[in-house]
Amino acid sequence: MSNTYKITLVGCGRMGGAMLKGWLASDIDATYNIVEPFGQPEFTVGNSRITFGKTVEDIKKEVAKSDICILAVKPQMMMEVCNALKDIISDGCLILSVAAGQTISNFEDYFGADQPIVRVMPNPPAAIGEGMSVAVANAHPNEKQKEIVTRMLECSGKSAWVDDEDLMNAVTAVSGSGPAYIFHLIEALAKAGEHVGLDSDTAMTLARQTVIGSAALAAKEPDTSATTLRENVTSPNGTTAAALDVLMDGRFQEILNEALNAAKTRGEELGS
Repeated sequence: MSNTYKITLVGCGRMGGAMLKGWLASDIDATYNIVEPFGQPEFTVGNSRITFGKTVEDIKKEVAKSDICILAVKPQMMMEVCNALKDIISDGCLILSVAAGQTISNFEDYFGADQPIVRVMPNPPAAIGEGMSVAVANAHPNEKQKEIVTRMLECSGKSAWVDDEDLMNAVTAVSGSGPAYIFHLIEALAKAGEHVGLDSDTAMTLARQTVIGSAALAAKEPDTSATTLRENVTSPNGTTAAALDVLMDGRFQEILNEALNAAKTRGEELGS
């Protein structure tokens, strides 16, 4: 790789666009090729660091020089995209996929078993810089390539690496799908508020801000365990303790275990 990275982003929708905004605002020294069939995102127009095309063929010469190629398209579009790229990108170009259910072996089938490939599972809060992204690589990315992937992912929040790709379905079940669980918790807490007598608007306001504030408190105290945070707001024999006696009787944990197993199993089915 040169000192200035040449990065191709295929798919500049909600997730790809959010990631690109983070990269452009960072100190990463890079130029970007964007391939997006629905037109150039307005926030990139006029940026001298960006070359745009609606198809790979439109900017074929620029794509061929890429150090990194990020695939941020929907899984059902991946075959078409990979077929368009496989004879263009260089052997040393790092392929980075953020598509759900697409395994490393899928990409090795397109680009060759020796191509450096990283698979990433981001989550929706990456759109506001508060995401959790987990990456796994095949044997071929070098340390410099892994380092730049980490820097790029941390423009959108926190990142972690796993060594075993089989763990990615568990990652998806926890952090990939996790925001939906939290949003459902807001819904359920609001309904419970109505059940004890609050009007629907007040119940939703209380539920929503309680989750927002609790997450902010956990973020402000990153070295304090969730157990300690819970204990800090639980007075012995108080109202919180009475509620937790119900929530912590095992049923809630069993439901979460069952839910995450369902998500993990579905991930395995989508990847088979």
